[in-house]
Amino acid sequence: MNKNKAAFWMFVVLLLSYVVNAMDRQLFSVLAPDVRKALGLTLPQVGLAATVFTLGMGLAGIPTGYLLTRMSRRGVAILGLIIFSVATYLTAYATGMPDLLLYRFVSGLGEAMQLTALLAIGTTYFMNHRAVAASSLNFTFGIGAVIGPNLGAAILGATHWQMPFVVFGLSGIIALALILLFVKPWFSEVQAVQQAASLQSEEGLADSIWARQPMILAVATMFAGLAIYGYLGLYPTYLRDALGFTPKQAGLAVSFYGFGALLSLFGGWLGDKYDYRRLLFIALVISAVSGGLLFTGLEKSLMLHIVFSFVFGGAISGMVYANLSAGIIKSVRRASAAYASGLFVASLYIPAAFAGYLLGTLKENFGWSTAGIVQVAGCSIIAAILTLLAAAGQQRQALARA
Repeated sequence: MNKNKAAFWMFVVLLLSYVVNAMDRQLFSVLAPDVRKALGLTLPQVGLAATVFTLGMGLAGIPTGYLLTRMSRRGVAILGLIIFSVATYLTAYATGMPDLLLYRFVSGLGEAMQLTALLAIGTTYFMNHRAVAASSLNFTFGIGAVIGPNLGAAILGATHWQMPFVVFGLSGIIALALILLFVKPWFSEVQAVQQAASLQSEEGLADSIWARQPMILAVATMFAGLAIYGYLGLYPTYLRDALGFTPKQAGLAVSFYGFGALLSLFGGWLGDKYDYRRLLFIALVISAVSGGLLFTGLEKSLMLHIVFSFVFGGAISGMVYANLSAGIIKSVRRASAAYASGLFVASLYIPAAFAGYLLGTLKENFGWSTAGIVQVAGCSIIAAILTLLAAAGQQRQALARA
């Protein structure tokens, strides 16, 4: 087997471990009504619990970028996998809001470590195809987002709310064994300088993640995160509590968001081939329309919720997530790739930690429809405007160089 083919299959193994990450992330929202009832929580409290793991992800993002300069990427990915799997397992034994929030927060720390390491591995080794490498992570997230809600609902139907957390937590052992057996350091630890010969000039790219271009994209990512995790955190609760859907029906509707995320590879290819900032603007407008409609009831039609969940997932996860993650990395020089990975993770997940609480509070004051439209559609529109500003800034830089 030649080296590139071996590298491809090792990356596939890492992507399979990320499926476990995605399953863990998607599980809680489907079980939220049952957790709320068992632990006696309010809607804003369970909304916070549904998304607080993203605070752990966000806070760990930039520090993990620095950790990657001190520790092997493979080691960071493994450590992250162990942390979030153990925390998912322990969630089954939560007895109240404090320990529930702790386990959810710690799971986010582990997930950020794994995601940041995998982004750094993929975008460094496959430097000519960074958007495709980054979007492949979201593609596998889509697979986990399809499996997680449906498998979680099935286990819930057969047992009780704790068992899905136990099963999903233990599944990390399989992913850990595969990484230890098959992923070699020559692939995971390759340095950007080794890949530089065939690459275009870095003229015009930022020296630091704190420069204007990566910062504008980071702020756009913040608003996109509020839209994504408002939906992921409480949309299943909306379906069950407001529209009377069963857990299986809610899980099925949400899983089609995951099917939409499977468009990530296509979205990454488009972002590598064309101006990813303009692609982001179009996809964010589509996200605003489809995401807002999801909270209008759609005549309580399961089929319509499936269709628009797919459209929303395809736009905001398949196109937006893929190109924001790669776009921040593309906006800086290769030497800052690991830091840019951490910036993306921090920008997406710190605000997202409060997305469920914000949507729950908006719902209690204005009702489900207004809350969903304001947060999911409104934040998508703000992110779209910011991507236009990033595109305009890039054009000004190009004219100045000319």
